[in-house]
Amino acid sequence: MSSDLAFALRGVGTAVAGNFRLRDVTFELPTGYVMGLIGANGAGKTTTIRCLLGMRRIDAGEIELLGHRVPGPVELRQDVGVVLDHTCLVGDWRLTEVERTLRPFYDRWDAAGYRRLLGEFGLDPRARVKDLSRGMAMKLMIAVALSHQARLLVFDEPSSGLDPVTRDELVGIIGDFLVDEGHSVLFSTHITSDLDRIGDYVTLLHEGRIVRTGTKDEILDAYRIVRAGPDDLRGLVGVQLIGARRTPAGSQALVRTEEAALLGGDVLVEAPTLEEIAVHVGARAPRREPDPGVEGDPARHASSLSTGGAS
Repeated sequence: MSSDLAFALRGVGTAVAGNFRLRDVTFELPTGYVMGLIGANGAGKTTTIRCLLGMRRIDAGEIELLGHRVPGPVELRQDVGVVLDHTCLVGDWRLTEVERTLRPFYDRWDAAGYRRLLGEFGLDPRARVKDLSRGMAMKLMIAVALSHQARLLVFDEPSSGLDPVTRDELVGIIGDFLVDEGHSVLFSTHITSDLDRIGDYVTLLHEGRIVRTGTKDEILDAYRIVRAGPDDLRGLVGVQLIGARRTPAGSQALVRTEEAALLGGDVLVEAPTLEEIAVHVGARAPRREPDPGVEGDPARHASSLSTGGAS
């Protein structure tokens, strides 16, 4: 086990309900950084997190978490803080009762720190969990995670449904947490703008497979957005158009950077945003039969890209 890694998944596979499954999921995060786990709803982000935390049995591969193989010792929960898109706490509990109930489970619980965080986050200790807004409930979960001095924070879609001000506050909280170089963050989201400010590494999931993983700059450098006239992106040789869109006014697609040079001079080639990459990779296959070699099934793109893009 490596002490330099916050976590690592190596060849992880598991079957879920229906026909969905994770297949050969492999990525890792060095200690002290933020990993953004992005993909469309249903891509497998939550399933991947559940596997990482030992909440779901895996059928293949291995998982390392904070230097321990998963499933690890019970004590490992002391070092991991989990913030979901909803609270799992009893609705009738007051925030003072939250502390009294959770404190016995954590050896390093900081009661003074919990009260301080409630004040910093604008949370009334007398308030009941069920009366908190979505943003306030998320802040409560973060306060709990920080109060037991977690080394790794795992966020599963925490900013979904939050207003811009609260999302900005969340980014600030994560930044403060990372002042300690021994702290790390896994941030699962489909709101990629959150990662533009705090993301160091990015892993892109599609239909249970890794499309690409690496530093944020590596992911951005790996693709280009191409825009052209309605018929300018047809009949191309040696170029795969990922998530191609056509309208009477024009066409747009994502391509791998090395293939952009094969396009004609009438095509506009631009650097993409993380959101554009996620949207095009996660696009559904077109209903009609695609042009050969032009706009195939995104799942096929995910399979082919993962072999050359994972790091």
